[in-house]
Amino acid sequence: MTTPVIEIHDLHKSYGPLEVLKGVSVSAPKGSVISLIGSSGSGKSTLLRCCNLLEDSQSGEILFNGKPVRWTGEGLARRPSDRDQIRKIRTNLAMVFQQFNLWSHMTILQNVMEAPVQVLGESPALVEPRARALLAKVGIGDKADAFPAQLSGGQQQRAAIARALCMEPEALLFDEPTSALDPELQQEVVKVIKDLAAENRTMILVTHDMRLAADVSSHVIFLHQGRIEEEGAPEALFGAPKSERLQQFLSASMAH
Repeated sequence: MTTPVIEIHDLHKSYGPLEVLKGVSVSAPKGSVISLIGSSGSGKSTLLRCCNLLEDSQSGEILFNGKPVRWTGEGLARRPSDRDQIRKIRTNLAMVFQQFNLWSHMTILQNVMEAPVQVLGESPALVEPRARALLAKVGIGDKADAFPAQLSGGQQQRAAIARALCMEPEALLFDEPTSALDPELQQEVVKVIKDLAAENRTMILVTHDMRLAADVSSHVIFLHQGRIEEEGAPEALFGAPKSERLQQFLSASMAH
């Protein structure tokens, strides 16, 4: 058995008295696409942010390539203790957010180059050809010198994906990558995500787009009120959901 890129064991996360994650476990083997589905407030985005250490969890293990995150303190005072480890994990788990988060004062090319140059210390001369190739790969090679405000939402999100890829991460984390977009622009981004899945990239995807989850996932996890209600292969979850809650959720989301 190869070591999964990301493993989460029995994770608990609270905001004060409100427990948002109540013992969730996830494993993302290399080349897998894990989709997290569930209604708003079920804990999907929180789980993704805990995975990337953007949020602190109160108990449970997070392992990256088999190495556990080192913690200090307990409960609400628990924090990751090793700065170098945090930085390494964050550079290896590139996150694509719902709201693109591009720097408005930089061109698209500069946005894509920024992290490898500033965070990884790579030379701009080496990063630029890679950045241009990635912009071409996501279908906006001609927009390298444009600013974010000059692009459509779909183009901005594809630029954000190119930016994540430019870090050459071991896994990509997507937090509702299409939910801020109009339906026709969503399709541009969906196509890019499908292409990445076909390249056997390791991905964890929070999405409300059930067709996307069904098409690209190797494993789907349905979260309900901070717990895993049901999980399995997409054909099982979407084709023959066992739990009543998942049946209700799917019939409601397919009705849109």
